[in-house]
Amino acid sequence: MSLSPIGAFARSHDPDRFLCALFAAPERREALFALIALNHELARAREATTNPMAALIRLQWWRDAIEEARLGHPPRRHEVAAPLAQAIAAGALEPGALLALVDAREAEAEEAIATEQDFVAWLRGTAGGWSAAAGLALGVDAAQGEVLRGLGAAYGLAGALRSITAHAAQGRCLLPADRLAQVGLSAEAVIADPGVPAVVSLVREMAAEGLVALGAARRDVPAGAIAAALPAVLAQRDLARLARGRTVPAGRGVLDRLAVMRRGAAGRL
Repeated sequence: MSLSPIGAFARSHDPDRFLCALFAAPERREALFALIALNHELARAREATTNPMAALIRLQWWRDAIEEARLGHPPRRHEVAAPLAQAIAAGALEPGALLALVDAREAEAEEAIATEQDFVAWLRGTAGGWSAAAGLALGVDAAQGEVLRGLGAAYGLAGALRSITAHAAQGRCLLPADRLAQVGLSAEAVIADPGVPAVVSLVREMAAEGLVALGAARRDVPAGAIAAALPAVLAQRDLARLARGRTVPAGRGVLDRLAVMRRGAAGRL
């Protein structure tokens, strides 16, 4: 399969969403690839910096790039900013939805996510926001976009739970402080030792809750927007593993990919 540079970028940095994007109509894929690439750049804003202020500066750079593209200014010289601006100029991506993605990432520049309510809002704004923005790019209305937001948030939850050790290595903990306090933990304690039994137990509990919420979510996604919903297939598989106390493999196995491909080919979850 011949890929554009932004398609190759998406495949390299976010193979999960890249696979899902392949089930969009061919004329819509480049916009989804640009959206995947933007999401990657926003996600690494805090990972790639040594302090929260630097992360906020990176996020502002992307906010300015999106605003400039909306106004029709020449794109910034950047491997992601240029195709993103092209998609915005073509009307393939909604600038407001992209700016909301930037705003949602600001929570990661805080010292901690204080409450479970804040945690859910972060999930719905980041991973959920990606699915909602992808849905808009695929032609759904606002109400259907909110369905996709809920499905995408489940993928975000699975990602947060399976990345606790990786985040700890970066000196970060994204679990809500109030849930940690309920089991006698703090963000600092998780960063110091993410493998303690209390963390393992909390991950299982939150994964089980996520599975219940995902099971109750509406699944009436238009067939043409299935690519925006498919991350929920991986979320269900990952949350099931985590709820059983198992780890999620770093790379996707054949069964995970086949599950996405079956649902994508069927056009429904």
